[in-house]
Amino acid sequence: MLRNGKKWKEICGGQLQQKSNRRRLSFLTKAACAGRQRQQASGCGSDQRWPRDALTQANQFKIFNVVGARPNMMKIAPIMAQMRRFAELQPILVHTGQHYDFAMSQVFLDQLNMGEPEYHLQVGSGTHHWQTAEIMRSFGELVQKHRPDMIVVAGDVNSTAACAMVGAKEMIPVAHVEAGLRSFDRRMPEEINRIVTDSIADLLFTTEASANENLHNEGVPADKIFFTGNVMIDSLKGILEMARRSTILNRLNLAKRKYGVLTLHRPSNVDDREQLCTTLSAIAEIARKIPVIFPVHPRTAARAQELNIQMRSWDGNTSIPEHGIWTMPPASYIEFVALLDNSAVVITDSGGIQEETTYLGVPCLTYRENTERPVTVTHGTNRVVGTDARNLIKEAIQVLEQSRSNRPASPPLWDGHAAERIVGAVRHTLLSKAGILGNYLNNGSVYFK
Repeated sequence: MLRNGKKWKEICGGQLQQKSNRRRLSFLTKAACAGRQRQQASGCGSDQRWPRDALTQANQFKIFNVVGARPNMMKIAPIMAQMRRFAELQPILVHTGQHYDFAMSQVFLDQLNMGEPEYHLQVGSGTHHWQTAEIMRSFGELVQKHRPDMIVVAGDVNSTAACAMVGAKEMIPVAHVEAGLRSFDRRMPEEINRIVTDSIADLLFTTEASANENLHNEGVPADKIFFTGNVMIDSLKGILEMARRSTILNRLNLAKRKYGVLTLHRPSNVDDREQLCTTLSAIAEIARKIPVIFPVHPRTAARAQELNIQMRSWDGNTSIPEHGIWTMPPASYIEFVALLDNSAVVITDSGGIQEETTYLGVPCLTYRENTERPVTVTHGTNRVVGTDARNLIKEAIQVLEQSRSNRPASPPLWDGHAAERIVGAVRHTLLSKAGILGNYLNNGSVYFK
C-alpha cells in the first residue's frame, strides 16, 4: 500500500483462528449496549468517532459492510472474506435492497460466496431522493440499535452516500472503498454521491493515482487517503477461471472474438426517446458486422417498453445468428465476465465495466462524454467516444478492423490483493484508535507499520 507517496511495510505471519461472523442476538444486544455506553461516556471532540474499548467489552470490532447494488457486491465480497481471517473483527453484511431481484442481487451474493446478509433493509426502487431518504431512515434505525464500530461503503450508488451520511451523523467512522474518482460532471447522480461520501469519510481507499490527486485538491487530509488498488479486480481474478469454464458461449452459439457486448443504463442515454433510438440505430449498424449481445438492465428494459421500442430477445435456446442486436436478461456475474472476456468489443456507459475490460485486455468504447476512471484510458483498453452515434459507429468499426494487440500491463496495484491492504489499514486504524495496537504486534497477524 502506498501512503503519502511512500510504501508501507507489510509484516505478514500466521493467521488468527477464524471465527464465525454470525453471532447470537444476545451477543449483538450486549455489543450494542456497550456501543451506546461508549458514545454516552466519551463526551465531545473528534475522538468520539473512534471506539476506545470495543475489544474489552465485546471481544470484537463490529463492522457494517454495506451493499445495495451489484457493483457494491464485487467490492465488498473480498473485503469481508479478508476480515473473517481476524478474530477481533466481526464483519456484518447489510443489504439495503437498492437492487432486489434475483438477477441483480441474489445471484451475485451466491457466486461471490457472501452468504445471506445479516440485515436486509428491502428499500427497493424509487426516485433518487426517495430512495436515498428511505435508506437513511432504515439504516439509521439499524445503526442506532446495534452501534457498529465502523461502516464500510463502496462505490457511488445511493446506498453509498446514504449510509455514509448516517455514519457521520451517528459519529461512527466511515470507510469509503473506491474513493476519489471524479467525472467532474455533476449532472450524474453518482458524482454527487462520490463527493458527498468522500467529504465525510474517515478512511478513503483509492484505486488509481488520479483519485489521490482529486482528494488532495479537495482538501482531504493526506493521512485519511490510502492508495490500496482496485478491490473489484480481486473479485474478478477470483472467478475468472470459473468464467472461462462457462458454457454461455456454447448456449448462444457464439465464437470467441466474433461478437460484441452492449450495456446501457444511464439516464442520459436511456431516458430520452430520441437519444435511445439514435443509440440503438447506431448499434444496429455495428450489428450488421457482428452480433451484439445486450444484457438489459431492468431500468433500460422498462424505459424501452414505455417508449415502445422493440428489440429481439434471446429465448435461452435459440442460437444467435451472425448479426443483429440480441437482448437477454441481466447475466450472472460469472456468465457476464465470460461474455466480456471473449468479446471483440464492449460498448458501455458503465463505470465498472471500463475497469473489467482493462484488466481483461478487451477493447471498450465508453458511450459517455467523460469518465471518472481515467486510468482505464491511459493504462488500459478504454476509449471515451462521447455520445455522438456517428462517432460510435466509426470507433467500433475501427476496433473490429484492427488486430487485437497484446494485453497492456494492469494499472498499479490492480493485482488481486487490494482487500488485504484495505483490511490491513482498517484493522491497524481501529486497534490504534482503541489504544491496544501493541497487544497485537507479535501475534502473527497482518498489520501495517
